[in-house]
Amino acid sequence: METRHNGIGVKILSTGRYLPAKILTNEELARIVETSDEWITTRTGIKERRIAAAGELSSDLGAAAAKIALERAGLGPKDIDMLICATITPDKIFPSTACYIQHKIGAADAPAFDVSAACSGFIYALSVASGFIRSGAVKRVLVVGAEVLSKFTDWQDRATCVLFGDGAGAMILEAAAPGEPDALLSFFIGADGQYSELLHIPAGGGAAPATESTVKDRLHFMKMSGKEVFKVAVTKMADAFEKALAKTSLRPSDISLLIPHQANMRIIDAVSRRLEFPMEKTYVNVHKYGNISAATTIVALDEAMESGRVKKGDTIALVAFGGGFTWGAAIIKI
Repeated sequence: METRHNGIGVKILSTGRYLPAKILTNEELARIVETSDEWITTRTGIKERRIAAAGELSSDLGAAAAKIALERAGLGPKDIDMLICATITPDKIFPSTACYIQHKIGAADAPAFDVSAACSGFIYALSVASGFIRSGAVKRVLVVGAEVLSKFTDWQDRATCVLFGDGAGAMILEAAAPGEPDALLSFFIGADGQYSELLHIPAGGGAAPATESTVKDRLHFMKMSGKEVFKVAVTKMADAFEKALAKTSLRPSDISLLIPHQANMRIIDAVSRRLEFPMEKTYVNVHKYGNISAATTIVALDEAMESGRVKKGDTIALVAFGGGFTWGAAIIKI
C-alpha cells in the first residue's frame, strides 16, 4: 500500500471530462487519406474520434473538464491549492498549459505546472499530486489530462492519422481526514529513454528548431514505428499492472474494472490476454475517441463512473504506456 506520510491519506473528490463537439468518422477520414472504415476498424478498433475546433486548445479542453470536476465537488477555483496538467500537446512550449488552465478557471495563485509523459501522463501526474498531498504541502490538487493531438497529426500519414483524437479529463484530490480510507492504493511508474525515437515529434525543440526544411519535411508531426511500439507497450503495461498490484494486498480478482490506455484495440486485447484478465472487466471506449494520450484513462474513468460501470467501493486499475517510452499503473479505490 502507499505509505501515509505524516499519517495523511488521499481521497478522490470528483472527476470530469470534456470532448470536442466535432466527430470525425472513419468514412470521413477516408475522404482525406487513402484508407477505409474496414481497414481502420480491423487494425485499431477505432470507428470515430473527436477533433478540436481551429481555435480550441488543450487549455480550453482542460479548463472545461476542470470546471465540471469543480462543480461536482461543490468547490470554487480558489479552493484549489495546486494544478497539474498532463499533456504532450501544449498551447505553447512555454508557459505551461497548466498556467493557461489556471487562468481560464480562475484559480489564481495556485501553483501550476505540466507533466510530460505522453500517454502515461495522467498516471504520472496523479502520483505527483499524491506525493504533494501526503507530504502535507497542499490539501487539494486538481489533476488534468488534456490533449489536442489532431493539431500535431500528419493527415497525410495513414499509419498515424487514423489513431489520434482530442479530449480532456480532470480529477480533484484532497487530503483524507484521520480515519478516512485511502483512495490511492498504489502506483508504479517507469521509463526507458532508449526507445525515444520510436514515438516522437522530431522537430520543434532544441534538437531540431523550426526551419523551412523541417516544415517542408513534415517533421513537426508525430512519427511512430507501430510494430516496435506494440511489442514494448503490451509487455510494459502488463508489468506495470502486476507491480502496482504487488504493492497492495489485493489479487487480480479484486479489481472491479481495468482501465487500460486506449491506444488501439489490439493492444488492449493483448494486455488483457497477457494478464489473463477478463475482457468483460476491461473498459473500452477506443472506438469512440481513438487515442487521446494523457486524457485516455481519466476520460474513461469518468465515463465509467457516470455510466454505472464503476460504483462506490470499487477498486479500479488504471494502466498506460506512451512515448519516451513511459508506462505506469495506479490502483485506486472509488
